[in-house]
Amino acid sequence: METSEDNYRVILVDDEPIILRSLKVAIPWNELKLTIVGEARNGEEALRLVRELSPHMIISDIRMPGIDGITLMKEVLAENSKRLFIFISGYGEFEYAREALREGAFDYLLKPIDHDELIEMILRAKKALEKQMENDKLLHSVQMLSTLARERMFAEFIDGNSSPLQHMSWLENSELESDFFMAVIQLDHFMKLDERWTMEEKRLWLFAIRNILGEWSLEHGGLTVFPFHSGEWILLFPSSQSGKKESLGSDIIQQIKINTKLSCSVGFSQSTVGIEQLSSAYQSAVKALYRRFYRGQEGVFVDSGSDVVSDPTEAKYPKRLETEILGCIRTLNKGRMLFLFDETQSYLETYAPTKEMAERMIVELTVVLYRQFEQMNLLLEWSLEGLLQELHSQETLSGIMDVLKVNFGKWIMESVGNHSRENVQAVISKTQEYISNNYHKDLSIEEVSELADLSISHFCMLFKQVSGYTFLEYLTQCRIEKARYILKNSNVKVYQVAPLVGYQDPRYFTQVFKKVTGMTPSEFREEGA
Repeated sequence: METSEDNYRVILVDDEPIILRSLKVAIPWNELKLTIVGEARNGEEALRLVRELSPHMIISDIRMPGIDGITLMKEVLAENSKRLFIFISGYGEFEYAREALREGAFDYLLKPIDHDELIEMILRAKKALEKQMENDKLLHSVQMLSTLARERMFAEFIDGNSSPLQHMSWLENSELESDFFMAVIQLDHFMKLDERWTMEEKRLWLFAIRNILGEWSLEHGGLTVFPFHSGEWILLFPSSQSGKKESLGSDIIQQIKINTKLSCSVGFSQSTVGIEQLSSAYQSAVKALYRRFYRGQEGVFVDSGSDVVSDPTEAKYPKRLETEILGCIRTLNKGRMLFLFDETQSYLETYAPTKEMAERMIVELTVVLYRQFEQMNLLLEWSLEGLLQELHSQETLSGIMDVLKVNFGKWIMESVGNHSRENVQAVISKTQEYISNNYHKDLSIEEVSELADLSISHFCMLFKQVSGYTFLEYLTQCRIEKARYILKNSNVKVYQVAPLVGYQDPRYFTQVFKKVTGMTPSEFREEGA
């Protein structure tokens, strides 16, 4: 019999083979959107099939050797009360039938079987199943709504904004009426992951991590778990578990790593009480997580309340180091420059300014060094904005310093063997000529940068520097100029012009043409007529 995943599953039970065959043939199961997934000749076999196949409906003889129909039903309904039983009974079995109804049977039918009556009974049973499914979905929706509203309420309190949610006071939050502490879980390198993942991949990864944390929380006495910022989750624990923060955090990190291959860090707050203290608990946990910036790797960080905070005035901008690194750039001394970057890192680790202050110092140093390269007319592969963005994506001091060492070191090496400006002009002229000869093709920046024997980022910078246009702007101008010439000097239909100048979609060609010229191709042709 053809089956469908959308059909309700049915098991037939009768010790008479002829009745089983009759039921299979006489009832239009497919039309009723029902699928027979199993048949049994006795109660023991039926019970095994129910546990194996998880049917929605069981149609069974009421009297069978061994386990009879009523005993079978009691066993099945004890495991899942939502399954429906329809019994077939003989004329002398009225008492059994009444007992079956009392014990939860949907209905019963007397032998000999009237198939029309059975079909009508099955249809009623199916409607009951559909109603049951609707109720289950509604209940699930209500539960989800309650969970989401509760999470939103917690998030609002963490952000320090409780007034808009006073109307949600009906939500249960009794777990916060006793002492609790908060764990903030943050994915390491989340900004890089966010750039790499598609929206669907991001949704699936974050959903998977939430499930992992949800199951883990239930097993380890967590009060609640919910996502806060993207790449960040909140876990609440009763203060009775305060002594286990290190082990709890280590286990969370291990579970995320085992199940997703991703790394994370965990910050624990001090204990507090009351829902209105969620904001301070969050600040406490995040303050603990700041120490990851100097550790340089994943870990568990606990706010003990006794952390010694350095005086920000002690950590001054390293002017001496800046001067010495500038001298290394002027003399293209890569080795000495890398040593001074290590000394800069040691200086910041010694004084341990706040993460924000350390980042400000490094950004200021980076801008000064970058400007030195510009003043020397050295050709850089990356823009200043790109370098600062890469620095911002790092989550640790060691990661930031590695970015500086790699980029500035590479620029010095490129500068040592740099081409003359005449060679650069010749290379870009070669690519411009190539674009002019191949504008009608599906031309990619990868193809043209390969022709120039440059990396894509280096080619983009040089092309803009020499031509005044980005690659795409230059290609678009070339294509539109060719289109204008065709429209002005031929009778080729407008929609036929698009593929001649590299656009496969005539509508998109029209949009680009109008954006560049201020008029549609048809208007341009009419104006020139």
